[in-house]
Amino acid sequence: MPARRIAVVIPSYKVTRHILGVIDSIGPEISAIYVVDDKCPDGSGDLVTAQCRDNRVVVLRHEVNQGVGGAVMTGYRAAVADGAEVIVKIDGDGQMDPNLISSFVQPILDGEADYTKGNRFFNLDEIGNMPPVRMFGNALLSLMTKLSSGYWDIFDPTNGYTAIHANIAGQLPYAKISKRYFFETDILFRLNTLRAVVQDVPMDATYGDEVSNLKISKIVGEFMGKHIRNFGKRIFYNYYLRDMSLASLELPLGVVSLLFGLIYGGLRWAGSSEAGVATPAGTVMLSALPVIMGIQLILAFFSYDIASVPSRAVHRSARFARRRSRGA
Repeated sequence: MPARRIAVVIPSYKVTRHILGVIDSIGPEISAIYVVDDKCPDGSGDLVTAQCRDNRVVVLRHEVNQGVGGAVMTGYRAAVADGAEVIVKIDGDGQMDPNLISSFVQPILDGEADYTKGNRFFNLDEIGNMPPVRMFGNALLSLMTKLSSGYWDIFDPTNGYTAIHANIAGQLPYAKISKRYFFETDILFRLNTLRAVVQDVPMDATYGDEVSNLKISKIVGEFMGKHIRNFGKRIFYNYYLRDMSLASLELPLGVVSLLFGLIYGGLRWAGSSEAGVATPAGTVMLSALPVIMGIQLILAFFSYDIASVPSRAVHRSARFARRRSRGA
């Protein structure tokens, strides 16, 4: 691995108690470490500059706080410009074990994935370490992420321990990606539009004395709206703009059929109830059949969508390598 240029990006915001220890724990297989001071009120960038003697470390600074997503993308840009091959993102609060970096990088180097992310739900014996509120919130967010991103085989979408091939990182639309807490899930949607392969990496949940700024109970509603937006965009991009298939017909026909059956049946039932007469069997069947057919068509669409999860890594393809070389 030392012969390959592996870079680590560490967003830095209120992590002065832990960040030096995190840097010290990063092994020699890493060629560059980018600490992004996201206008940290504690001066974490100054702390690293003054006390860290690791010559791999580069401190990048934001004049205005941009959030974790903005900090990560600043690190991505710098790593890509410096010729990194794989870019790992870990937090500076000590929750993420740097000893796991090779587990995130190796699937990318082996050509099995374009992007890897942690999954704290893989080991059932360790899930008990996660606070119940976080466990429920992450499960709910995972379901919404599967719908909006199209990656039905991943879990734990808010997990920020990730790695990405530089050819893919160089093609991300940085200006469009959410810069705050929705970053981890929004980037999955963007990766799907590139048909990148995403792979989960099992890891244990670790909670020490750090204070999390992410309150899942407060962001579920906000995330819901953004997931609906991304779901609509993904369906339009993948099933109507770029390509068309039988699934492109199944979804609208299913939705129209279901709505017709529900609306027609509801109106007829209301009319019969008001008149005090039983609804004719023919009317019931005329309402039920579109509902049943609509549900079947929608299920068929989702079956196709699940089977269409990207499975072949694309970072080695000529189009990504060529675009990156032009942008360098």
